[in-house]
Amino acid sequence: MIINVFYQRTLCILFACILASTAPGQKILRVGVAGLTHDHVHNIMHQYKRGEVIIAGIAEADAQLIARYKKSYQLPDSLFYNNLSDLITHTHPDAVLAYNAISEHLGVVETCAPKGISVMVEKPLATTVKDAERIAALAAQYHIQVLTNYETTWYDTNQQIFEMVNSNIIGVTRKMIVHDGHQGPKEIGCSPDFLNWLTDPVKNGGGALRDFGCYGANLMTWLMHGKAPIAVTAVTHHIKPSIYPKVDDDATILLEYPDATGIIEASWNWPYSIKDWEVFGTTGYLHALNDRQLLQRVKNTYDSVAVHPAVYRDNIAYLSSVLSGKTDPGNDLSSLANNLIVVRILDAATRSSKEGRRIELH
Repeated sequence: MIINVFYQRTLCILFACILASTAPGQKILRVGVAGLTHDHVHNIMHQYKRGEVIIAGIAEADAQLIARYKKSYQLPDSLFYNNLSDLITHTHPDAVLAYNAISEHLGVVETCAPKGISVMVEKPLATTVKDAERIAALAAQYHIQVLTNYETTWYDTNQQIFEMVNSNIIGVTRKMIVHDGHQGPKEIGCSPDFLNWLTDPVKNGGGALRDFGCYGANLMTWLMHGKAPIAVTAVTHHIKPSIYPKVDDDATILLEYPDATGIIEASWNWPYSIKDWEVFGTTGYLHALNDRQLLQRVKNTYDSVAVHPAVYRDNIAYLSSVLSGKTDPGNDLSSLANNLIVVRILDAATRSSKEGRRIELH
């Protein structure tokens, strides 16, 4: 009964927010695209083709990449620039979206920040704590937003878990488990340009630990209201060295909190793709199987929970709301505050796996 009352009350609020976020006349963003090597760039291309965003320009120097995207999405020559500085000078976009190697995120912010242009990067924020802190310093100095985009941010189920936990539906959180992975980036058909840096220990910061470990670190930091874990312990494996010779392809990360434990399982070795989230409370259990299916267990049975639409369904709607001042990122999933902690967790996990010890965060 409590759950039904909670959802009757919040459903109206949620739909009101959705209607407000998609109201007629809302400004369509003009964005610059930094790089085409990240396969997630297809998302912005599809949004562009649907008229949900305007691409002011694309900064990419690789001729074969330019030709491929021009052909695939019927893009005019006028959209392309050899570098980000020229793109910004000629187009003055509302924001820049980075689709390049993680190690190149800092360079994007260094170019955009002095011009007062906000940036959204693909997860994770940076490969090193030093780069992440430099990004944060630039954002503060030039008063811009630096946001990080994760696919799982826009899962209705994840947003609903957060709401239910914070409404004390399952009591106090004691354990969180996130599974993120698939058969491997080469096995699922990622482009050679993407694989070139995704499997590089410097450009990506690592392998599966970084690629998929960031999702769990992001979600757990959010559920813990922006608090970093006390310590991090990680174990990695190199199961397919013939395919991924330079980086790990399987990782298990343990996060210690004062009264809770987080377990992140990240892999390029699973028989199928999975992004799920389990939360154990003192009185119940929630399991987001994917973006649409949510299970709840209070006593001895598992029940399906009706999943309601989240306020924001994709990164562009959210970015537009933040830039207009309607939404304050605070400590949410895309926020700089959250993702600085994510980078610290990933850095500690990498050190733990290499040194074979528990790493305390200070």
